[in-house]
Amino acid sequence: MQFTRLITLAAVAALMCAATAHVSRADDYPSKTVTVIVPFAAGGNTDTFGRLVAEELDKRLGQRFIVENKPGAGGNLGLGELARANPDGYTIGMGTVSSNAINQTLYKTLPYDKEKGFAPISLIATLPNVLVVNPDKIQAKSVEELVDLLKKEPGTHTYASSGVGTSIHLAGELLSTKAGVTMTHVPYKGSSQAILDVVAGHVDMMFDNIPTAAQQVKAGKVRALAVTSLDKAALLPDVPTMASFIPGFEATSWHGIFAPAGTPPEIVEKLSKEVQAILHDPAMKAKIEGMGATPIGNTPEEFKKFIGDETVKWAEVIKAANVPLQ
Repeated sequence: MQFTRLITLAAVAALMCAATAHVSRADDYPSKTVTVIVPFAAGGNTDTFGRLVAEELDKRLGQRFIVENKPGAGGNLGLGELARANPDGYTIGMGTVSSNAINQTLYKTLPYDKEKGFAPISLIATLPNVLVVNPDKIQAKSVEELVDLLKKEPGTHTYASSGVGTSIHLAGELLSTKAGVTMTHVPYKGSSQAILDVVAGHVDMMFDNIPTAAQQVKAGKVRALAVTSLDKAALLPDVPTMASFIPGFEATSWHGIFAPAGTPPEIVEKLSKEVQAILHDPAMKAKIEGMGATPIGNTPEEFKKFIGDETVKWAEVIKAANVPLQ
């Protein structure tokens, strides 16, 4: 009886020590510089959001959060490095709809575990795309008119994208499958050259991120037909939504922050709370909204569910459109 009691007391003591160690580990974090991997080139939206959050984490947590760009293979190169990093909270990284939801279906093999490679921290922001057309090549002034044109002239019109499997590409495939139309896809290595070729009339149309396309729309070089978010976009308030013409149509880009799988949950939780506080700050909200994006900031559990839903959604689009696996 006495022996059993001693065993019980020892077990309770061990649990209390473990709990105390966990609290201490979170309280002491971070005690040195944290690396933030951005799996895309400097200057893009993912890089911009990553640097905004890293700069604020610097201020709030008292340690440097240094951004390192690791572009290549549609984000897979940088994410592979993140997945292999020591899961101690001192290497975290950015991810997107393409790298963390679409690539799971698009690529035959990935340099990380599709299901368990990362610990989601928080969704940072969503960013709608906008469907733009060259006004000299496409006379349609609405999605309804465009769909009618594409049905009358199947396969004769082209749409550009920033690359195979990007959210911009799959927005076009989503239009094709939902509206029952056929277009020819012209992939580019990035959206900057793609939108210039739409302006020049080399390609008829494209879906593009709003911040880039809005400049061309306001200059009158392309015509905006609809945005891909469920609500209208602040940068283009007079442009209707795709969903108002095609029910259920939604194709937004998104950007979030992750840790390697196995990172202590108390550190993930601490980072998530800090990121949420940053994104809910009125000044930061105004800054992100000024970029045409919607700041989010959610819990690891909410972000994990969001990623799961997005992965299923885009897998269905990839399969329906017969997009070749990479």
